[in-house]
Amino acid sequence: MPTIEMVAPSRPNGAAVLVAAGGGYKRIEMASEARPAASWLAAHGITAFILRYRLPGEGWNAGPLAPLQDAQRALRMIQANADTWRIDPSRLGVLGFSSGGHLMGLAATRSGFASYPPADAIDAFSGRPQDAALIYPIITLQPPYDHTSSRRVLIGSRPSAAESAEWSVETHVRAKCPPIFLVQAVDDPISNPQNTIIMADACRAANIPVELHRLASGGHGFGMGSPNTSTGAWPSWYSGWLRTRGMLV
Repeated sequence: MPTIEMVAPSRPNGAAVLVAAGGGYKRIEMASEARPAASWLAAHGITAFILRYRLPGEGWNAGPLAPLQDAQRALRMIQANADTWRIDPSRLGVLGFSSGGHLMGLAATRSGFASYPPADAIDAFSGRPQDAALIYPIITLQPPYDHTSSRRVLIGSRPSAAESAEWSVETHVRAKCPPIFLVQAVDDPISNPQNTIIMADACRAANIPVELHRLASGGHGFGMGSPNTSTGAWPSWYSGWLRTRGMLV
């Protein structure tokens, strides 16, 4: 079942981030991505919420929509409990890694899409985050960059052109989408490095603020990075981004 796990800082500053780890929509990399990210956020005064989302292959009636349903519901639940959890709803962002980056990218660009019928008063809240950080994300499911587990799990081995476009993040970027922060290594063997370029170009075309960082090396799945490597630099860039977004004070 889907859950959100709150990791509260000792001195919360009112900002919050919903975290989604990757795993190709076949598993969720909690230990290597979600928990280190949540700990990093909490250490910076930001309340982190780790999303354990349903996977399409688990047999849910919603099929490939299940993860997006969980992400949208989680964002609404955080806002609905803002007072209790000491959260400022206007300072709620998302952070996603790999396929979790695809999921958070969809949550950011498709916030107006009703992925499920309203169930209660919580669903009256907005599902739109204020910004999105996508780290070595899967962005496009369109050829020639569609050789990923995410594409196979979500839309199968022989999707139509319409299906590939519908499940690609970049095709949903519009003028009212939130600002986007992107990080990827140029030697990423899983998510083609063009993914972040495609997303950055889509944001610029829609006049959406975007910040793209390309690492000289690091491959895929480096999480919060390793000290003394190129991947160790990106959290400091992220903290700068968060500060400009009013998430760090």
